Amino acid sequence: MRVVVVGGGIGGLALGAGLRRRGFEVSVFDRDTDVAATGGYHITLDGRARSALRELVPPDFERRLLASASALRLRDRDALWDRRGRLLGHGPDLGGSAGVDVDRVTLRVLLAEAVGGDLHLGRPVSGVERGPDGTPRVLFADAAPVAADLVVGADGAHSVVARHLAGGPTNRPAGLIGFSGRTLVEDLSPGERRRLGPRSGLVVGPRGAALYIGFLDPVGKPALDAPELRMSVTTGPTYIWGAMFPESTATDALRPLREGALGAALLSRFRERGWAGRTLEVIARADPHSVAAYRFNAASTRASDLAPWPAGTITALGDAVHATPPTAGMGAGAAIRDAADLVAHLSDAAAGATTLTAAVARFEAGMRRRGGEALTLAMRTVRLILATDTALGAAATALTTPLLAAATRLRH
Repeated sequence: MRVVVVGGGIGGLALGAGLRRRGFEVSVFDRDTDVAATGGYHITLDGRARSALRELVPPDFERRLLASASALRLRDRDALWDRRGRLLGHGPDLGGSAGVDVDRVTLRVLLAEAVGGDLHLGRPVSGVERGPDGTPRVLFADAAPVAADLVVGADGAHSVVARHLAGGPTNRPAGLIGFSGRTLVEDLSPGERRRLGPRSGLVVGPRGAALYIGFLDPVGKPALDAPELRMSVTTGPTYIWGAMFPESTATDALRPLREGALGAALLSRFRERGWAGRTLEVIARADPHSVAAYRFNAASTRASDLAPWPAGTITALGDAVHATPPTAGMGAGAAIRDAADLVAHLSDAAAGATTLTAAVARFEAGMRRRGGEALTLAMRTVRLILATDTALGAAATALTTPLLAAATRLRH
């Protein structure tokens, strides 16, 4: 059985690695020319995503991944703050968590290595079709089509493959624009280092302004203490943050800005909304070259709406089907779980236990459930942020956060 995978992001590479390991003939095509030249900063892999990876890659892969990842169990409990920097509450105890945070670049490079020569870079796919005999094939602007028994779209929120299957887009803007950056812990003032601590946290203020601050330290808090295996992009304690504002004409005007100009514009917008200076220090002291803007896209949270096509020899996975805002940290993990599930069902088909179409149907049924779960959690945070942008929501946020802060102080 020959499988062609369109897209070399996390999901596509995980699928390619898993198929190669199981002995399938596989080709992964991606438009990028360098797997390390990728957007995004860090991703969270929970226990389920890690288990899925173990099914897809050789045993030494996990050791190299863990040596390059930050263990959630070694972090302090996550925190919720208000725009003045007052503590509102904590997240659950992470002591028993199997989850890890890892640089997206690191994970992509590792997965590309596992795919090996079956990864074809600099090969953007322009479309997908069926040949005269019904065999699916992918199209290129500057090369002959490539046919396969199965074509899988792993080409992200703007997927060519999923659009072909669905007859249109499979997601839409979620209503938020995100802005991200990286700030070394050592570049912050001592007071702010103490306040933020070795944890991740979220700040939500009135008028739809929010700031997520993710802590990543693959060296000081590694999931596996094996320096000889380490290949992490992040080499010291770092806050990888994401600012969020409702999509609007004013917010859209920030997206073309770059580096220092974008950072300065973000600070101005937060200050206009009454944020205290210390809560903005992580943005003010960020590496200006790391600051970037991106739109949040989201598919439907209803599982029945996902993959709205009959099962066949063309399918898709990950963000191509269930595009998920980063507000729950589950998008990449869900794509990896998609890949592991598809490999398992295709293995059954290759062994003669089921037909290819039946295998794809079972995979798509499970993918709908996974995608719906991830989207439901992610959209809760999106809707919370958007709710504060109404007159009532802004007033409620401004009124309740001091009360929550006072209650938290009393408890401690």
